[in-house]
Amino acid sequence: MTSLKYVVYQEGKYYVSQCLNVDVASFGKTIDEAVNNLSDAVELYLKDDLPDNRRLFHDVGNALIGEIAVNA
Repeated sequence: MTSLKYVVYQEGKYYVSQCLNVDVASFGKTIDEAVNNLSDAVELYLKDDLPDNRRLFHDVGNALIGEIAVNA
């Protein structure tokens, strides 16, 4: 079993879930649905067990979600 870290944010009326360990994202109408969908998507992604998939997996230590403002 592999532990994964993810972030969930709201975009319009949906919640987007994004894995920090691999480049996989999903969404749902609720936070729970978004997280469950992400879990399924990552499992399918890693199930292929291709060498490239394992290379794209990276460990994530402590994570911090922040917000900054920039003049753009």
